[in-house]
Amino acid sequence: MTRYAIIGGAGFIGSHFVDELAKRGQQITVIDNLCSGSISRISEHLGRPFFNFFELDVENTPLLINAIKDIDIVIHLASNPDIAKAVSSPRIDFSQGTALTESVLEACRISKIKKVLYASGSGVYSDSGTKLLDETSLLEPISTYGASKLAGEALLSAYSFMFGISGVAFRFANVVGPRQTHGVAFDFIRKLRNNPNELVVLGNGTQTKSYIHVSDVVSAVLHAASLQDFGFNVYNVATTDAITVREISEIVILEMFSTIAKTNVVFGESDRGWKADVPKIYMDSTKICGTGWKPKYSSKDAMAAAVRALVSESY
Repeated sequence: MTRYAIIGGAGFIGSHFVDELAKRGQQITVIDNLCSGSISRISEHLGRPFFNFFELDVENTPLLINAIKDIDIVIHLASNPDIAKAVSSPRIDFSQGTALTESVLEACRISKIKKVLYASGSGVYSDSGTKLLDETSLLEPISTYGASKLAGEALLSAYSFMFGISGVAFRFANVVGPRQTHGVAFDFIRKLRNNPNELVVLGNGTQTKSYIHVSDVVSAVLHAASLQDFGFNVYNVATTDAITVREISEIVILEMFSTIAKTNVVFGESDRGWKADVPKIYMDSTKICGTGWKPKYSSKDAMAAAVRALVSESY
């Protein structure tokens, strides 16, 4: 049995890690301040012998050290979940991103943690148009969120070299699935519940990106955790295809109303949904696929499955 600590384990992605690790019979410790996470997502595991929960702020390093004692692997997911919020509050990605990662890594050093699995993202790359991005591509983020994720990777690399921690960073495509609380499909569903007759879209609908189902994210990270990696490593985790925002609007409308004829979709003029939005992102996951992992869902199928789940949820 492996002892996992999931930092941000009551969040969208983290709660899916909890469910999967519980199925595998692992020992699980969830650490979350419930700022954006919810206890309801992990409530079925509370009180079970394999499960521990600590409600605490990750930047409180002494408390974190106590929570992760005797842990084998730390999965670090905690960060600001609302990427566009940085437009009005740019420091949020430092205080709820880079600073948290520094505290996590220092606690791991002191606690002698063997392996840290870090949730990075596609935002670390430059605005590269239709170029296929692999792990060696230019790292030139245009958002504070991407900058924070890249800073976290750099810290993990340094702690790995200096203190012997095995560190793996995962550059996720846009993650979708049940329990999602942000993102384009979530926003569309919320808008259409308020007004089924009209959908106002940020941007002109041509934004094109890879979307990966949360179950594929979980399987990729846990697959990589089983590899005998030493030092620091990084993997793209994405599908081989991409879809547009226009296509997503059609998927959502059809799922909610069975027809697109009655909903007027109003697109903007910009190719960006917000100031630091990257209009097109194409990611190459050949590296992790070469280790034996592959996604079960395409971007379109992942989005369709996520929308079905989100429509059935009440929020």
